[in-house]
Amino acid sequence: MPAAAPFPDWLIILSWSALYLGVGCAALILVDVARFPQHMGIMNVVWPVTALFGTVLVAALYFRYGRNAEPSHRGETHQTPETPFPIMVAKGTLHCGAGCTLGDVIAETLAFLFPAIAILFGWKTIFADKTYAVWILDFVLAFGLGIVFQYFAIVPMRKLAPLEGLREAFKADALSLICWQIGMYGLMFLAQRYFSASFGQQAKPDSPVFWFAMQIAMVAGFVTSFPANWWLIRAGIKEKM
Repeated sequence: MPAAAPFPDWLIILSWSALYLGVGCAALILVDVARFPQHMGIMNVVWPVTALFGTVLVAALYFRYGRNAEPSHRGETHQTPETPFPIMVAKGTLHCGAGCTLGDVIAETLAFLFPAIAILFGWKTIFADKTYAVWILDFVLAFGLGIVFQYFAIVPMRKLAPLEGLREAFKADALSLICWQIGMYGLMFLAQRYFSASFGQQAKPDSPVFWFAMQIAMVAGFVTSFPANWWLIRAGIKEKM
């Protein structure tokens, strides 16, 4: 491994640019959903959260297929044109990914600010590398928040009791969440291997390079989770969105 070297200026600039773009797209959507709330309340959170990594692609999907139109004179809103099935799957995948994204961001931040948390999840006892211990925390929080997001989507739609809703949320999103995390972990593993080989260091959560890599990792999570959501929706296990 080469001696540690600063990340090059081009990578820092690229990272900040991608992060600012994500924040800008999220802010744009956040302002719009405040004016025209989604019929499914949890989607008011899903769209801006997923725009943090999906940037202009998520913003374009929102304004084309997710945004509620101008309220009518009766105070009602209506959905944009009929949604093709692949777009329904994309929306379902983003719904799953929003919980994963928040869970991963919270876990990585907590483990960086309070390293003892990583010790609780096996760092220095099971894992020599702190990364793998933090990934366990990532999975716990991402999976838990993902189920919560699905719960608040499925319970109002089906008018379920709390326990029944929790069971159905788990059934609808467990496979999708696992597939998302596999993609995220795989990309972050490759990114950190590249950083170590090229610059002699891994990117840490206090670096824009780390969060730029996380943006790409979330896109990878979307890609690996998309087929699972296709099957879940086609089989009627997960609701169309």
